Parts: sequence; structure tokens; C-alpha cells
Amino acid sequence: MQHHEFQPGGVNPALITPFTRDDGVDEEALRNLLRFVRPHVDGVVPCGTTGEFVYLSQDERRRVLEICIDEVAGEIPVIAATGAASTRESIELGRHAVEAGATACLVVTPYYLHPSDKGIFQHFYEVAKAVDLPIILYNIPQTVDAYLPRQVLEDLSEIDNIVGLKDSSGDLPYMMEVLEMTQGRLEILVGHDEVVMPALAAGCSGMILASAQIFPEVWQDVFRKMREGDVEGARRSQREVQKLARIFVRYGGGVAVKAALNMMGVKVGHPRRPLKPVGGAMIHETRAEIQLELEKLGKIQSPEGSWAMPKGPLEDRFNDLGIAACSIEDNRVHLGTATEGEHVDRVGIDVIVGPKGSPVGAAYARQLTHPRHGYEALTTIAEPNLTVRPSTLIVPTIELVNLRQASMVYGPTQAAVARAILDNVEEGTIPAQALDQMVMIVKATIHPRALDRHQLFANVRRAMYRAIKMTYGKVRSELKAYQEAT
Repeated sequence: MQHHEFQPGGVNPALITPFTRDDGVDEEALRNLLRFVRPHVDGVVPCGTTGEFVYLSQDERRRVLEICIDEVAGEIPVIAATGAASTRESIELGRHAVEAGATACLVVTPYYLHPSDKGIFQHFYEVAKAVDLPIILYNIPQTVDAYLPRQVLEDLSEIDNIVGLKDSSGDLPYMMEVLEMTQGRLEILVGHDEVVMPALAAGCSGMILASAQIFPEVWQDVFRKMREGDVEGARRSQREVQKLARIFVRYGGGVAVKAALNMMGVKVGHPRRPLKPVGGAMIHETRAEIQLELEKLGKIQSPEGSWAMPKGPLEDRFNDLGIAACSIEDNRVHLGTATEGEHVDRVGIDVIVGPKGSPVGAAYARQLTHPRHGYEALTTIAEPNLTVRPSTLIVPTIELVNLRQASMVYGPTQAAVARAILDNVEEGTIPAQALDQMVMIVKATIHPRALDRHQLFANVRRAMYRAIKMTYGKVRSELKAYQEAT
């Protein structure tokens, strides 16, 4: 056994494995990915969890490793993920890594059938003795369903070519105990994207992360600032990517990272079955969140398109519904408007209210019987099968072009409009006489990239509440005068 000088550290992406349309390993896409990340990273790690290694055959794992080693041509270390459920298979993959020219091996805790602590120690001991490369142990209880025991780690740290631990648990107390128990005999690399900055502060020497192939320069910035003692600067940098880091961790790396890379123009295909890119492992809203966060980081361009709050006189904003400005005052029709929020969470609410026999009632019926594609109207309900009173219709002002946009209008927006109406009924702003006599149409302007359902609900509720106050002050006066006259 040779003496190994390799010390793992710095920023290392846990590479995805690109697949072709017919589900084969896509060599061209893999080489393109390596060229994309190589200038910004300190090493690469193929065939790990993010690389969907459990869906790869041994031959495919060997081939992916060989492509990576050939492509980087010795410029940066290639840490081969050679973990397997069985000791024999892990040794076979490790020996191939030696022959192929890998720098080190990453070996995960045995999984599926769980050995005793003694069995875990024996597994790593045999792999380390049989494979003439530096070995990095790999703790990922989220998928293995067990921690790599601390006491076992302490004993393993005495073996000459076991040089590090990748800890993907995100469990900082566990990491702190490992750092204390191994006393510098192992280099600890954080593998949980959400806790990079605190892990580096605790004493980790680097990171192996799925997100390091999306924004490696941010992690290099965090790494450098922590080395320089600029904790506040590192904290700011981590916060810039915290939402994306969280998404990548929660969705297991491969699914979300492949979606992000494809958005960025680095085409890597889809995950292998049974993982699904959208609608299965990852919902449409999450995909939209990834896109928005990538735009904030400057990784992709914001989609072109004109979006703005409605402008001009309020009485002209209902022309497209067949309610002409000239018919408003003559038919006991009244208007209200309000906006709430900032940036993509900004909403606009325009309300028109009138008797059922007025142009508002006619427009209400017309919108339900002849819906416009992309602007389909929605009846306001307080709960299933219970419509609010006065009868109220919501019409989007921005064309709904995808399911995510529709879910924002036909979801939190609908619920918030209903809640604001009920609030105003309870407070007496909407008089009892109006509940059956009047109808309302709400034109809702929701940013096409709105994502925060809770914030959207709150903003629409406040805007709708204020628009109703503005509208029904006039309605109440009119109803009072009508009652006195009759």
C-alpha cells in the first residue's frame, strides 16, 4: 500500500449522470458538463447519489468514471463514488477506479440490509485494504436509513488511507462530534447544501455538493470568505442561494439539479425511472421556483414579456368585459381598486359591483357562458360547494399560460377574495340588502412568476378588503337612499 498525500477539500460537485432519450449514458453531455464546471471547482465526484448510481449498472459506473478521468486530463482530482451495498462490489469498483486513474474513492455506508457496527467497520476496513487509493467515507442517513456510527468512524480514522468523511446528514451536532472524535485525522467535507457556511465554521475542509455544478462560484466565495474570517460576507453569499440549496436537498439532488442545468442550457436529459422530472418527484411550482432563483443569480435570462399593473381610468378597465365607462354611473354601478406587495408578489385588484340587472350582471353571465381562453373566469367560493354572497366572479388580467399560473389564481387568489368578502360582510361594510341584490366582478392582476402562495393570499386579501371598502361606501349610501325613497 502506497503512502497517499491527497487531502480532500475545496468545492467539489456531486455530478449528475446525463442520459440520452433512449435512457443510455450520454457521453457528449457528460463531457460538456465537465467542461462547464471544471474552471470553477477543485474536483469532481461522479456516480454518487446525485449521479443516480443505484440506477446504473457496474459497467455504466465504470464508463462514466473513465469519461470523467479522460475529460479532466489530470487538471483536477476525480473522486470516484464506488460505494455499494456489498463489500465485494465496492472493492471491484474501487479496484477499477485505481486502474482508471481516479484520485480517491467515495464509499457510502452499506445500505438496504443493515450490518451491525462491527460489520460496518469490517466493510470499510476491507475496502480500504483492498483498494490502493485514498478513501472518503460517506454518511447519508436520508437514503441509507442509518448513520455511520461515530465510534466506528473513530476507529476507521486510524486506517492510513481512510482520509476523509463526506457528511450529508445536515446534522450539525453529529458533525461536531465527528470533528471532535477524529481530532483532525479525517478531513470532513459537508455534503448538505443548506449548512455549508456553519459546517465550514465548525472546521470542515470543503464540500461535495449537488449544487456545486449549478453555482460553484458562490460556494468558492463562501469557502474563501470563511478562510479569511469574513463570516458576515459568507453568510450573505449563502443566503443568496439558500432557497435553491434547500430545493436541491429536498428533491434528492438529481431531479432538481437536472431541471436547473437544462434551464441553463446545459442539456443533461431526465432522471431514470422511477424518478420523474415534473409532476412526480417535483411539482410544477417547484420547477418555477428553480427558474426564478436562477434568474436572480443571473444564470438564465428572465423570460421576455410585457407585464404591468393596469393603468388609466378605473372605469375603463372593464371595457373588455362589455361594461362601457358611460354605462357605469347610469346603472348604480360602482368601482374600487387597490394594490399590495412588492416585485413578483405585487397584486392588483379592481372591483366592479352593481345590481343583477345592470351591465355588471350581464357581464357576469357572459363570462361564465362564453369564457375567454387563458382568461377563464372563476366563481368565488368560501369552501367546496359554498359560494360567497354577493355572487362574485374573478377574472385574471394576465393570460394564464401554464398550470402553475392557473393554480395561483384558482387557489390562493380565489381563497383570499372569498375571505375578504366574508370579512366585509361580518363587519357590515357589505350591507345585508346587497347580498342577494348585487353581483361583483373582480379583475385580479397576479404576476406571472408569483410563487409564494402564503404571501399571495395575504396580499390579495388585503387588496380585496380595501377595494371593497372603497366600493361599498358608495353602495351603502345608494341603498339607504333607495330604501328611504321606497
